[in-house]
Amino acid sequence: MDFETARARLTGCYITIPTLFRDPDLAVDAPAITRHVRFLLDHGVAEGNGVLLAGGAAGDFSTMTFDERILVARTVRDAADGKLPLAMGAQTTSTREVEQLAKAAADLGFDYIQVSCPFYFAHTEGDFLDYVRAAAGAADIGVIIYSTFWTSAAVSFATVEKLVEIPGVVGLKWATPRTDAMEFEDVVAHFAPRVAIIDNHLMFAVSHALGARAFEVHLCNYWPEWGLALLANLAREDYGAVQRALVGQAMPFYKLWVEIEQTYTSGDGYLDKLCMELVGLGSSRCRPPTRDIRELYRERARSMLIETGAPRVIPGRNSL
Repeated sequence: MDFETARARLTGCYITIPTLFRDPDLAVDAPAITRHVRFLLDHGVAEGNGVLLAGGAAGDFSTMTFDERILVARTVRDAADGKLPLAMGAQTTSTREVEQLAKAAADLGFDYIQVSCPFYFAHTEGDFLDYVRAAAGAADIGVIIYSTFWTSAAVSFATVEKLVEIPGVVGLKWATPRTDAMEFEDVVAHFAPRVAIIDNHLMFAVSHALGARAFEVHLCNYWPEWGLALLANLAREDYGAVQRALVGQAMPFYKLWVEIEQTYTSGDGYLDKLCMELVGLGSSRCRPPTRDIRELYRERARSMLIETGAPRVIPGRNSL
């Protein structure tokens, strides 16, 4: 693989595809995933403005078997039909499994795997570096480092310096605990010339000004036009418009997500899926232990979508 080309293609909206399940048995619903990917493509997501992630955190990777993860990746690949770059979630607690996931992703024709520091045990920097070296050495595929400080060891500036020296590491999906030392900006400014920075911190104006060119955007799953407008404003360096869009449309989504996380259930992707349902897309609950939010939060989510101007929202009973 030409890793410089792989790095350059890692740009635009980095969209985690939710894994959809059938009710009531919660088997993987491949046809629904296919329809969702095609919805994104039909609404403008393409090479140069988007990258799709199959089986990430919002894709319920932690509740799926190895074979199910491969099924989801194959489904996303087939639906995308070569029209844009693809990443496969390869987060796991096992070095042996991350090697197997890397090989599977390469065999499926994926461009990247996404890896983060293994969770459960408090792994050291040396553990993580060896883990990434194993993943990168297992297959001819680009590696995206995902900083998940909320589940495992935080990735420090010093660790990033060592990670970017590993052949095959082409991207950094970046968020970090914030202090006055401005760790987020420090890493973006220093490493953007060497690896593709994916802003996972909702600091899109700042990160773009410092060299980031990819952005984690949950809203794209139900409102891809929002992400494409975001990219256009970033390209124009209209950072005021970017910040107003984040506050006006993204913040209400994330505030509801945080409320659910703090008071009802935990996980990822459940609000994406509910919003997808409310604009007429296929949807589902997440697998347990994440609880089903649909009945409890459906009308709150519908109101949020309407208030933020999201298109295609299906009216509720009280709206008829």
